[in-house]
Amino acid sequence: MLRLTIAGRPNTGKSTLFNALTGTRDALVHDRPGVTRDTISGTMRDRAWLVFDTAGLETAKTGIAADSTAMAIETIAASDALLFVVDGRVGLTPADIDWARLVRRKTHAPVLLLANKAESGKKLADIHDFYKLGFGEPIMISAEHKSGFEKIYEFLDGIAPKNDQDNTVNESLSQKLKIAVMGQPNVGKSTLVNRVLGEKRQIVMDAPGITRDTVKIPASFYGRDIILMDTAGLRRKAGIKDDVETLSALKSLDAIEKSDAVILVVDATRNIENQALGIASRVYDAGKILCVALNKWDLVDPDIRDEKLLKLKHQFTNSFHQIIKPMILAISAETGTGVQNMFRRIYEQWDISNTDAPTSLINRIIEKLIASRQPPMSRLKRPMKIKFARQTGRHPMKITINVGGASDIPESYTRYLRRGLAEALHWEHLPIVIEYKKEENPFENK
Repeated sequence: MLRLTIAGRPNTGKSTLFNALTGTRDALVHDRPGVTRDTISGTMRDRAWLVFDTAGLETAKTGIAADSTAMAIETIAASDALLFVVDGRVGLTPADIDWARLVRRKTHAPVLLLANKAESGKKLADIHDFYKLGFGEPIMISAEHKSGFEKIYEFLDGIAPKNDQDNTVNESLSQKLKIAVMGQPNVGKSTLVNRVLGEKRQIVMDAPGITRDTVKIPASFYGRDIILMDTAGLRRKAGIKDDVETLSALKSLDAIEKSDAVILVVDATRNIENQALGIASRVYDAGKILCVALNKWDLVDPDIRDEKLLKLKHQFTNSFHQIIKPMILAISAETGTGVQNMFRRIYEQWDISNTDAPTSLINRIIEKLIASRQPPMSRLKRPMKIKFARQTGRHPMKITINVGGASDIPESYTRYLRRGLAEALHWEHLPIVIEYKKEENPFENK
């Protein structure tokens, strides 16, 4: 798949352009410069191009800005085409000239120069100054209003005609298993992502709040093609200090809905906070597979490991009734210990969750459960009759049970049925929902 990189100095509208080309809101957009830190990628909405949104190019020698710029330069060097974005209102700056010179050194790929924020010609600076960058005629666009994009499409089609592109690429990407990596700040999420990728793809520092965007990265790990989603750290609302962190948190929560499975990374050297349980609750409510990764397990005193693991399993089991047996695994993202096993377990659960249990088998299980423990009488002392059951959904696994007579089956009995079904069908690690459908009595209103 051809790679298209959006590059330029900070705050020229690169992330807005990325969202417009991909038809998503994946890139975090804010008026503040330097919001984008990691390189994020997505597929173009109507072309078979992989689009990369890079951090604004800066001259810092150390720190986050330096790491972001280094990753942006690596992405530029590996590109098949570039969109070099400048601010049409501000005009040419020395930084534009410096980075244009760097782009020419790093790649021989074709470059299209875009003068963004050209909503009104009256507000534009002298466009002719941009010829000094050496990329030819500046194309006036408005990423926010999606105007001027026809020139971008002409540029790309001149490199790879649209009719020659594989239209199944986006479809195949959408079918890959999407795994979101979530957790509180500074628990090792990006370190885990880098471990899986086998390269420093995400910025890692011993400080909270480094990752801001939800970064989707196609990867191949342990025998399967997947899409990893590295998310910003989530913390209590009281700890959020500005609107950029608020937007980052919203994108992280949105990643739950867009994922198939979630790895909730927790720091094994610390106590599990209610915030982590809150994230788990959202994952279960969304019907997604959850794996709790006890990261930094190599730093935990061996004498207390068994006790700590048992306590955590009890904590999760008592907090969530949707799942019978939480999948809690000890790993070290730094050394790689336990990471392959964790992904193997997630793959197994994903394969199980995509199957439909035979209706005859479900009903045999229900009959045995009823024989062992009869449903209680209703509040009106009427018998509860469970007649027929079938699987009606996946993600979460959903069982619909037809009932006659009274239908106010207490939650305690529903939990009994849920546990019995989960153990018989090997759904212990999956969220399960049981709903009751009352059969209508044709003589009730006669």
